[in-house]
Amino acid sequence: MKLFDNTEVAFALKTDSQLERAYFLFKMIQNQPMVRIGSAVTNFALKAHLPIEGLIRATVFDHFCGGVTEDDCMPIIDNMHNNGNVHSVLDYSVEGKDQEISFDGALEKILKIINFCEEKKSIPFAVFKPSGFGRFALYEKVTEGKTLTEIEQKEWNRIEGRFHKVCKVAVQKDVPLLIDAEESWMQKAADDLVEVLMETYNKEKAIVFNTLQMYRHDRMDYLKELHQKAQEKGFYIGMKVVRGAYMEKERERAEEKGYPSPICKDKDATDINYDTAIKYLMEHPKMALFAGTHNEESSYLVMDLAKELGIKENDKNLWFGQLFGMSDHISYNLASKGYNVAKYLPFGPVRDVMPYLIRRAEENTSVAGQTSRELNLLKIERKRRKL
Repeated sequence: MKLFDNTEVAFALKTDSQLERAYFLFKMIQNQPMVRIGSAVTNFALKAHLPIEGLIRATVFDHFCGGVTEDDCMPIIDNMHNNGNVHSVLDYSVEGKDQEISFDGALEKILKIINFCEEKKSIPFAVFKPSGFGRFALYEKVTEGKTLTEIEQKEWNRIEGRFHKVCKVAVQKDVPLLIDAEESWMQKAADDLVEVLMETYNKEKAIVFNTLQMYRHDRMDYLKELHQKAQEKGFYIGMKVVRGAYMEKERERAEEKGYPSPICKDKDATDINYDTAIKYLMEHPKMALFAGTHNEESSYLVMDLAKELGIKENDKNLWFGQLFGMSDHISYNLASKGYNVAKYLPFGPVRDVMPYLIRRAEENTSVAGQTSRELNLLKIERKRRKL
């Protein structure tokens, strides 16, 4: 039996009723029209303030999220760590806020999580999105190289200030920081800012991690250029490598605005790109890798490369990451072999986290084979338990 086929290890932490709920949810997610209709109905019901939060909480929210607050998440975090050797990354998944008060609030939230991480072995990383700290449209304007007004420049300075504040605390507490990637038309501004942070704070090891979305065909070139600068200036590179989360949106915008799509021509090209980045990061010194993947072949590749390059399973510069509620067959089986594994654990008020959850469901329907693999494994485990 191949490692990731072991459903007994994969679902050991799930009760029978949680297993049944997971089976029901993935059957729903497999149905594309159902996801579209469900998303529209949910959005409408939330906007109309209909009393559906309890239903959402009992189904999709509790499957994919840790809770409403950090404290809500603790039983899940402790259970995963104590009984499955799987760590957690607390992900405050409130999206789409664009007032200064929200950005300052997000900063305080991340600082609080860093303090949490310092106390808890089970939470090895903190994470945030650039748009959590500043207006998306401003990142976009900076990416396009347009001149900022005086007010905008002050606003941008505040964004930089938030990034630096969080990085200083992360260095003091020795907690590495994952900075998520977003849409390509704002990403350059974030990349340039994160590069400055790496140069400033990654002098002794990788504390600041950027994210590479490998469905973009230009990301290997970016990584090589960054490596060149890191060698010249003497800093470490931390990278979370993912396939990506905004594919449909990226293609639609490129077509609408008439520029070449930044997305690889097909899934095979994305897979090759992803595996090339993994190899590059593992083969060079002074690089730390957080392999965010739900792909079995890429996970096997990382394991093979580690063996080949003499990298220990629990090397602090090598991590695997999956989303909570998905790919347990990868997470728990890797952890059972001593690898560093972390689940992204989203949390936040039900109403505010729904845009994130809807995106999750829509992405799942668009990734061929992902949902059917989950369903098949759940079926096998239900049969094994005689449910």
